[in-house]
Amino acid sequence: MEDTRISSTAITPLPVHVAVIMDGNVRWAEQHNLSRLEGHRAGTENIRRVVENSIKYQVKYLTLYAFSTENWRRPKIEVRELMQILGRVIKRETRDMHQKGIRLHHLGRIDRLSERLQKHICYAIELTKDNKVMTLSVAFDYGSRAEIVNAARQIVREGISPDMIDENLFGSYLYSAGLPDPDLIIRTAGEVRLSNFLLWQSAYSELYFTPVYWPDFDEEELRKALIAYSRRGRNFGV
Repeated sequence: MEDTRISSTAITPLPVHVAVIMDGNVRWAEQHNLSRLEGHRAGTENIRRVVENSIKYQVKYLTLYAFSTENWRRPKIEVRELMQILGRVIKRETRDMHQKGIRLHHLGRIDRLSERLQKHICYAIELTKDNKVMTLSVAFDYGSRAEIVNAARQIVREGISPDMIDENLFGSYLYSAGLPDPDLIIRTAGEVRLSNFLLWQSAYSELYFTPVYWPDFDEEELRKALIAYSRRGRNFGV
């Protein structure tokens, strides 16, 4: 693969882990007189572009918030279409991601997805597990409060002594176990909240909010976010 990465001296420091709340597909569709489904399709197509641009900027971990536990409350037809889009994207993109050295990872519950979709996800994870260029985590059927509750329940089930529980141990029971905490969390479409996304992991993350809708979040918008991050002074409470 041709090395098109941008030198780290262009923007410094760069975040190791970027997480994105991909918001604004429906409003983008309304703005363009398109259906909600077409908005979601446009947002899904933009994932490839953002992944490629993130690799250029040497981002090692990219986490995308694709479907929350609350999204099940959307109209059934919209949920069904979103599941179909995800299935097609995984089937279409897995081989290309693998060839680019991207490791795919799933954050969230998988048991509520269709058996076919579960197989697609598991296949993609297994195929790409040894890749090193980037780890792309897709938070699908993910909710941070549920993640934290699930971790606490598992610790209790295993009978771990309270005196043994610290932040590192607790973190090892989260869906994100093995991933570094996000350095930068980006939210598109103008909302200024985390919406139940990586609440534990974001304790010291830098936050960046942009009015740009997700389908329009291109390389220039990513660059703006990275420049904003590079200008922050991070002291982790010290």
